[in-house]
Amino acid sequence: MADQSELVAQINKLKTQRNAIILAHNYQLPEIQDMADFLGDSLGLSRQAAATDAEVIIFCGVHFMAESAKLLAPDKTVLMPDVAAGCPMADMITAQQLRDFKAAHPGAPVVAYVNTTAAVKAESDICCTSSNAVAEVCSLPEEPILFVPDVNLGEWTQEQVPEKKIVLYPGHCAPHLNIRPEIIQRLKQEHPDAAVIVHPECVKEVRDMADVVTSTGGMVRFARETDVAEIIVGTEKGMAYRLQKENPDKTFYPIEQALCPNMKKTTLPKVLNALKNMTGEINIPPDVVDKARQSVERMIELG
Repeated sequence: MADQSELVAQINKLKTQRNAIILAHNYQLPEIQDMADFLGDSLGLSRQAAATDAEVIIFCGVHFMAESAKLLAPDKTVLMPDVAAGCPMADMITAQQLRDFKAAHPGAPVVAYVNTTAAVKAESDICCTSSNAVAEVCSLPEEPILFVPDVNLGEWTQEQVPEKKIVLYPGHCAPHLNIRPEIIQRLKQEHPDAAVIVHPECVKEVRDMADVVTSTGGMVRFARETDVAEIIVGTEKGMAYRLQKENPDKTFYPIEQALCPNMKKTTLPKVLNALKNMTGEINIPPDVVDKARQSVERMIELG
């Protein structure tokens, strides 16, 4: 087994040969974050996929993210180091379930969280991420608006725009549900001077305990700009690694219970294998591509 530095050297050599770029989500393992060409949240990764001149995209994240990259860069080869890295929340709604949901609310537009399959995106009017959900909802004049699949992000969005009527679908993110109020309370007692930042996928009781509710991209900005020296990070625990690395003068406290096993499936040997053998290619059925791409492109255009 090659050591980590040797694996990274091999990856970088093959990356040049393949004209490849490596995109990694903020929740990835530290060694994956360290060797990525671009590290970011769902919206940032989507924009990077759309803008890249690389011929090959190695996507270190979960399946729906790689699908989104393929939608926005259809002429690129998109590879996942581990195609089994899925998202249980994305699997909580199928295209048929969304069609049934729409049938129960005729004429209502659908805002689909980017944490959905391409087939669900194809049944939606516009996509959103946690960083732009409010803007996407406000862009639609019709009411009610159907929001799928994360009930907590949808509930938080509704709180920001009480004038809009939003109908929520009962999906959720298990790692964020593991961030319980008692955990936040204990950490606040242990670190009384720390600010609390949490993701809107957390339950309302946790969101109400936070100083800031924001996306992972928002967490990056907050950590960089705040004068607070200690921060409790209420999202998947991998986020704290990036924040600590970029802000060494501050101290970050992760939530150990907030672990996404799928985000940890990508490893350096798997990245090397994907580049070496061009395995794990993402393909989307032709009858899904155009409609799904439209919903993602609308999100990107709105910003």
